[in-house]
Amino acid sequence: MKELDQIKQDFVGQWGALGSQWGVNRTMAMIHSLLLVSPEPLTTDEVMEKLEISRGNANTNLRELASWGLVRSVVLKGKRKDYYEAEKDVWRIFCIVARERKRRETEPASKVLQSCVERAQRLKTKEAKALSKQLKELNEFVELANSIMDKVASKERSVLVPKLLKLLS
Repeated sequence: MKELDQIKQDFVGQWGALGSQWGVNRTMAMIHSLLLVSPEPLTTDEVMEKLEISRGNANTNLRELASWGLVRSVVLKGKRKDYYEAEKDVWRIFCIVARERKRRETEPASKVLQSCVERAQRLKTKEAKALSKQLKELNEFVELANSIMDKVASKERSVLVPKLLKLLS
């Protein structure tokens, strides 16, 4: 069992490190990964103990994970505490993260870009026109990426992604 525990610990640490690339904090990613590899739902106290984090940190990140849809609270018959389990379907995890990143990152970026384009278009200098053109092209790319993410993440199971991945490999 020691080797299995070490494998889980290594995974939790690595998943935590990847969290910042997803747009989530390290602890949030570590809690998600801990629940992902746990065969049974865990309590807040168990999460705190296994990750050596405070109750406030555990509660805050569990709530955030639940708001994303990556973790859900479950009731176990005969138990009084709240238990948590992770969404374990890899495709659904991808879709959830893609939707959240779009909502939190690329949609706000697109709004700022659009505003900058509109403001630059009101200026009549050559430099302002060049800036407006550049920002408009960048925004069109961001909007295209948003559209693609919408289509990919809207499917519970995508036939598109596996085909794309085969082409790339």
